[in-house]
Amino acid sequence: MRISPRRLMVTALSALAAATVFSSPAGAGAFGNEIAVLPYGHISDEGTVTLYGTYRCDPVSPHGVQIQATLAQDGTRLGFGGEEAVCDGNQRKWSATGSLKWAQGIQPGPAGAEVRLQRATLGSSPFNVRVSYLAEQHRNIVLKPVHH
Repeated sequence: MRISPRRLMVTALSALAAATVFSSPAGAGAFGNEIAVLPYGHISDEGTVTLYGTYRCDPVSPHGVQIQATLAQDGTRLGFGGEEAVCDGNQRKWSATGSLKWAQGIQPGPAGAEVRLQRATLGSSPFNVRVSYLAEQHRNIVLKPVHH
């Protein structure tokens, strides 16, 4: 089975986001690029979690900029996102939803969130992926239950 380079890149980005440690300063960004996460997210009784926020990226930013989110709570981490950003210099809203199928320890209540505007490029082989961060934010949030 052949895996497309785009699919491989999204998978690699998700794995990198899930493995990343909360170590960078809050609100880091450069060259007109910024991203923010709201102080709350939603956790549904259907097994999903959704974060919300805003971003802005400069029109001269490289193509293929994505929004990635990582959620951490009581030793459980969940990376999700992959939505492609529109880099036109305007502030835009974003939301990202992840499945709790593989992160069942996440519950309503306090959690840590990390969001990034990032770009991945393939190197000389499909397994050589370079990730660059255009902006990021780390903050404590509260997950609120939502019933459908």
